[in-house]
Amino acid sequence: MWETLTNHLEVLYGAALALVIVVLLTPAVGGMARMLGVVDRPGMRRLNRSPVPRLGGLALFFGIFVPALAFLPLGRETKGLLLGAAVATLVGAIDDFRGLVWWEKLGGQIAAAAIPTGFGIWVQNFTFPLVGVHQLPGWVGVPLTILWIVAIMNMVNFLDGLDGLAAGVCGISGFTFCLIALSLGRPEPAILAAIVFGACLGFLRHNFYPARIFMGDSGALLLGFTLGALAVQGLLKTAAIATLLFPLLILAVPILDTSFVVAKRIKHGEPIYGADRTHLHHRFLNIGFSQKRAALTMWAWCAVLAGAALATRFIHPHAHGVWHVWPTVAVASIGAIALGASIYMVYLLEIVKLANPRIRRREQEAREAAARRTA
Repeated sequence: MWETLTNHLEVLYGAALALVIVVLLTPAVGGMARMLGVVDRPGMRRLNRSPVPRLGGLALFFGIFVPALAFLPLGRETKGLLLGAAVATLVGAIDDFRGLVWWEKLGGQIAAAAIPTGFGIWVQNFTFPLVGVHQLPGWVGVPLTILWIVAIMNMVNFLDGLDGLAAGVCGISGFTFCLIALSLGRPEPAILAAIVFGACLGFLRHNFYPARIFMGDSGALLLGFTLGALAVQGLLKTAAIATLLFPLLILAVPILDTSFVVAKRIKHGEPIYGADRTHLHHRFLNIGFSQKRAALTMWAWCAVLAGAALATRFIHPHAHGVWHVWPTVAVASIGAIALGASIYMVYLLEIVKLANPRIRRREQEAREAAARRTA
């Protein structure tokens, strides 16, 4: 009991310290970025109307790194996580400073994602529904883990196109991962997830609309790396069938955003690594949402899906081999709300667009402009 109380206190302390560090450090990082000329200037794809400094990821890095050193035992897995996070941040910072071609950036992401696998963080077993738990050899589990982490890094990077959007979604994800990891008796991932939550909350103080600083690739790759690695360390290394579902629900918004964009680019014969204005947040703006309303809507969607993940973990309708009425009703209701919210988003982004030729024309113009830039 005392150990459990200590873990809960470290979760709270870690989140609080991360929040304070990021709140205090971000303005200094923004000033440094302006001095170095690392700013986002208004342009065709940019939504900001004045230059905004990037490199906010450096503040996020110290907001995660310092509390992790303070509250996590510096074991093998922690070293791998922190070293990989440093490499991910460095790759993103270089891209913020001078830009990297897609294969250089991908190579850096793979290098960062490979580091924790060398320290023991990789999917060592996999649970197949109706089949059971199967051990994975290293030659399967390690590449699978690297692919997962790199995918989440890019998904968060794609999502970072609206003031406060990526920080809010990652904060909700970190909070949810923390609760689930604690319930699974995995205090170290829980503490790190709480630190991510605190860091994102502190960053929103400066990043929510109208943003005074952007996290840049340094922040997006850092948060994507950390959440991807946390999903493996805290959830996917367990043998529970439900843990397959948790990361997919918690990270559903960036996963769906990337899936839609990649599918559209393949459909129109465009390179999947190119930049355009077909992301979910851009499409919300196309149907008339303000930046603030679009971000809050996507936060709410992410929170509903995270709530479904929590319900799956904490409500047990089939406990001890017996179906219980009220827990079953509760889980079914929460699942229906999550499904309904997702259907509503599809309605907003697809049905409303089909009914409005002006919106379809705007998206076509955006695709044509993207094609001209990549030609």
